[in-house]
Amino acid sequence: MLLRIRVRLPDRPGSLGRVARTLGAAGADVVQLSVLENVAGRALDDITVSWPSGVSADRITAGLQAVPGVRVEGLWPTVEPPGLHPDVALIGQLAAHPGEGLRIFADALPAILSADWAGVLRTGPGRLVHTSPGGEAAEPPADLEPLRCRAFRSPDGTQYGLVPFASADTAVLVARSAAPEFHLSEMLRLEQLVQAAESVLGDRLSPLM
Repeated sequence: MLLRIRVRLPDRPGSLGRVARTLGAAGADVVQLSVLENVAGRALDDITVSWPSGVSADRITAGLQAVPGVRVEGLWPTVEPPGLHPDVALIGQLAAHPGEGLRIFADALPAILSADWAGVLRTGPGRLVHTSPGGEAAEPPADLEPLRCRAFRSPDGTQYGLVPFASADTAVLVARSAAPEFHLSEMLRLEQLVQAAESVLGDRLSPLM
């Protein structure tokens, strides 16, 4: 299985190498690395690793926490998005199948953003009109106003990212539990994907309503 690990570490030569060696010693195989931010001499990275199914990941956390200056901010299951450039592939799928565009869009987002599920939300009443696999029983948070691009946490601990479409009473909601909040870079990526989808789908944004 794949795990996403969010770590904060010193931004100096050798720090990332020590993290990689620690992961290897624990039995994790690094698949992908994303740098989320680099501020005041500290970096925040998301590292995707392959890890044996059914084996506790506690030793990953323990090993990383033992590296001087390293702090684990989250560890949660994820899946690998298809293709080398999943964002581009997604927009291509929307262009090829515009009639199913919103469904395709929502179903692809959990893999791209390491989320549990994503949904298409009709604004106003706050009604989910489509959810990706895993979100079939989900209910949107009660208070989504003001409707704007933002990340937030619900009282039950679920982390949400919300991005409205500009030209319709429609928004995209992504959710994950037992994981850190959606980082600014993730929200910017989601916002850019929504804008690209809107450009491709145009007046086909509303068939699900």
